[in-house]
This record gives sequence, structure tokens and C-alpha cells, in this order.
Amino acid sequence: MIVVTGATGNVGRALVRMLTEAGQHVTAVARRIEPADVPAGARAVAADLGDADSLSAALSGAKTLFLLVAGEDPAGVLAKAKAAGVTKVVLLSSQGVGTRPGAYAHAAGFEQAVAASGLEFTVLRSGGMASNALAWAEPIRAHRTAAAPFAEVGLPFIDPDDVAAVAAAVLTGDGHDGATYVLTGPAPTTPRQRAEAIGQAIGEPVTFVEQTREQAHAQMSAFMPAPVVEGTLSILGEPTESEQAVSPDVERVLGRPAAPFTAWATRNAAAFR
Repeated sequence: MIVVTGATGNVGRALVRMLTEAGQHVTAVARRIEPADVPAGARAVAADLGDADSLSAALSGAKTLFLLVAGEDPAGVLAKAKAAGVTKVVLLSSQGVGTRPGAYAHAAGFEQAVAASGLEFTVLRSGGMASNALAWAEPIRAHRTAAAPFAEVGLPFIDPDDVAAVAAAVLTGDGHDGATYVLTGPAPTTPRQRAEAIGQAIGEPVTFVEQTREQAHAQMSAFMPAPVVEGTLSILGEPTESEQAVSPDVERVLGRPAAPFTAWATRNAAAFR
């Protein structure tokens, strides 16, 4: 049995689907989840990573755990998993742990807890995800505009389905114990280019509006903690060389290149129409 936390998110939903289609027994976990949210054959269990005790039913019979960075007690969650019989954990972390550890101390704490758990483990450090562009869905639907700061700064955003595919390969395969994989797309794209790609996917032009850093900060502060806002804006506006680099790890694990942003935009065009 494989337990997938965050099962209704962009990565988790795809991961549950991939594992189920591959014939794996899957328990899909989220704070709010119903049987209708998961494919036939998967088990849906509501639980909260902020409350390790709530995971007991989900972890029953499990051998492998896909873990998100959520809550404040990773050691408690991992102890509960180990007691239930889990032997392997795959953590979805952030590239920022390696490039900006001060701003990503929360995720770093999860990585440290996983490494100290005594379980077989693999860390997936994801770069920015293509699904972040879903923040543009409402303004693109309403008036065909997309706003973001740093219009010409490119980053190799990754398709969440590729993150899920790597996670599925690691969860079900061997040879990954102790590894840390950095996951990026195949090439940097700028916010302006991503808006253009969405316009091409929906068959109508999308006007890009460049925000100031201050405007973006105010917008992001409505739903993100202050340190995360600062870290995110720093990556978006002043990325390091390593943050702009294309990692070979998706191809290393999957045997194929990562999908381009245009593929994600085409697949998700309905969200912007």
C-alpha cells in the first residue's frame, strides 16, 4: 500500500492516478477528500499532516509514504508512519532548500527529519511549477490579461505531472535510497512567454501586464507567509545561476526529457477559456 498525502493537489492528484493505473494499491489523503475525488480502486481518507494522530487510519497497512511539507511536526508524522509499518518515504520538498536555505527553513526541517527517520528515503526538490500559472485563470477568462513581476526573467518551471511521474517511479522502484533529485522543466521561460503560451493554447491573445515588485508582494502576502513571499520574489526576480539551470534529474529518473510549459498550457487550456 502506498499512501499519498496532498492527494487533491496538482502533484498528488496526478500521482494517485498514475499509481492506480499502474495497479498499485493507493490510499489518497487530504484534509478534505471524498471517494469521488479519487480514481476507482483508490481509497480516500481524510487526515491532516498537522495532526499526526489523524493519520492512523490512512497509514494502516502501508509500506510506502509520499509526504508533503505541511504541518509543524515532521518527526511525529514519520514516527507514526514507522510504527504503522512504513519502510520508505518520498518527500516533496523545494529547490529553495538547496539555493536559499534561510528562506526555506521549514522545508529544510522536513528534509532533516526524513534523513533522521531511519526509513529508506528520497527527497524531490521541485523548482517552480507550471501550475502556478493557474493564478492567471480568472483574469485570463475575464479579460484576457495576465499580470506578474519580472517579465523577462526566465526560470525552468516544471509540469506537475512530471513531478508526479518521478515520484511514482521512485515510490515503486529501487536504487533511489538517500538520493536528492532537483526537478525542473527542460528550458527557462519568462512570465511573458508563459502568458503567450497560454494565449496560443486557447487560441486568443493574452495581454501581459508587468507588476512592480511591491504590487506582487502585496498580492502574494494575502495568501503566503512573509518569509515565503520574500523568498519567492527573490527567486522570481534575482534567481541564482543554479535556479535558472536545467536539472538532468527528470530525464535521469524517467528516461525522457521533462515536458515543456507549452505542453502543460495545452493540456490545461480549459481552465483559461
